[in-house]
Amino acid sequence: MKRLTHLLAAATLLASAGLAGAADVNLRMTIWSANKSHLDLFNAIAADFEKTHPGVGVTFDSLAFDSYTTTLTTQIAGGNAPDLAWIFETSAPDFVASGALAPLTETLKAAPGYDLDDVNPATLELWSTGGEIYAYPFSTSPFGVFVNNDLIKAAGKPTPAELIAEGKWTWDSAVDLAAAVAANGKAGLIVRDFDYKLWDNLATIWNGWGAAPWSADGRTCTMADQPMADAMAFIHDAIFEKKAMPAPGVSADFFAGDAAMTITQISRASLLPKENPFDWDLVPLPAGPAGKYAVIGQAGIGVFASSKNAALAAEFLAFMTNPDNAAKLAAYFPPPRKSQLTTDILAKANPLLTAEQIDTVVIDGIATGKVKPGHTGLAEIHQAVRAGLDAAWVPDADVPATLAAICRRIEPLLAR
Repeated sequence: MKRLTHLLAAATLLASAGLAGAADVNLRMTIWSANKSHLDLFNAIAADFEKTHPGVGVTFDSLAFDSYTTTLTTQIAGGNAPDLAWIFETSAPDFVASGALAPLTETLKAAPGYDLDDVNPATLELWSTGGEIYAYPFSTSPFGVFVNNDLIKAAGKPTPAELIAEGKWTWDSAVDLAAAVAANGKAGLIVRDFDYKLWDNLATIWNGWGAAPWSADGRTCTMADQPMADAMAFIHDAIFEKKAMPAPGVSADFFAGDAAMTITQISRASLLPKENPFDWDLVPLPAGPAGKYAVIGQAGIGVFASSKNAALAAEFLAFMTNPDNAAKLAAYFPPPRKSQLTTDILAKANPLLTAEQIDTVVIDGIATGKVKPGHTGLAEIHQAVRAGLDAAWVPDADVPATLAAICRRIEPLLAR
C-alpha cells in the first residue's frame, strides 16, 4: 500500500493553484456526513456565500465515514481532488506535511471581521507547520456517552447521572449496567463507528488507563505496554465475558433505541428520535484506573493546492468559518473560537443539550481532553493494527501476545 503522504505529495503536481478565469465556477467540498440537518446548514451557508459571488456554486460531496480518507486520497491520486475537504485529525500529519494543502493564514487574516486571534492556538497545532495554517479546525469535539435511561431503569440499574452524583461513574460501573441491559435483551455499550475496524476510536476507553498506541514522539510502539494490555483485556472481557458490548458481526443502533449507551460526539445528537423519543442523557466518559479524562476528535477543513479555484475555495473557507457562521456550526461542531466556548452561547446553538451537559461534556472536555492518536503514514499503520487486532476479537484470545505481535509489525512503520 502506498503511503498517504506520497499520494498527497504527488497529487500537488497534477494541477496548478490559482483562481480560474471562468465566469461560472463550482466549488466541490467532500464531507463525511450525509445527515440532513448538517447538509441543510452547510447549504444555507453556501447560499449566503453565493449571494455575494455571482456565478459561483458550492456543492457538498458526502463520502462514507468508514472509507472517507481512502476515497478522498483515491480521488486526489486520480486527478479528481475536490476544492475543499474535511480532514480527520488522525490524517492531519500526512495532509499538512505533504504539501497537498494550500496555505490559509493570509486569507483568514484578511477576511473582514474574521478575528483569527480569537481562535485558540492549541486547536491549530495539528493543522499548522512553519507558522503557516493549512487547515482550519472547525470542530473540536469531545467524546461523551449518550445514555438511554429507559433501558437502564428497566434493567434495574442506576442511571449514569445517579452514579455521577455518588462519585461512582467508572468503567467498572458502566460495564456493569451495560451488561445488565444486554441480559435484558438489548445491546449494552456501543463505541460508535468502531465496528471492529476503526480501532483508534477505542482511545475513548483506553485513555482511561493512560494507554496510547505509540510514544509521544511517534517512534516507539506502546501497544504491548502494561496500560494498553490492561485496557484491551478489560475491553475483551466486556465483549466476550460480560456481553456488555456487541460482539463482532452484531449491530445495534443506539439512536433507534437498541442500546443502553453509545460513545460519540455531540454532532450525533441530531440522530436522537423526534418521534417516540426515549429518556436520554449525555454524560462524560467514565473514569478509568488512571482517573478522569477526556478524548477529543478534531475535524479540519483544508483547500487543495491542486485546485484550479484554490483562492476562491480559501475565500469560501474563511466565510464558512467566520464568527457568524462558526456560531451556526456550533449547533453540531464545537468551535475553536475562545469567545464562543461559553455555556450560554453553546446552549443557544444546541437546544437539545442542557447547560450541565454542555459544561461537563463539551467545555470541560475541550479544556482537558487529548486528541485521538495520529501519525504520518497512518493509513498503512492503521491497516496493520486493524489486521493484527483480528486475533484479539475471539473469545479465547491471547491479548498480550496479540499486542506484542502488532508492535513487531508496526515498529518499522513508526520509525519512517
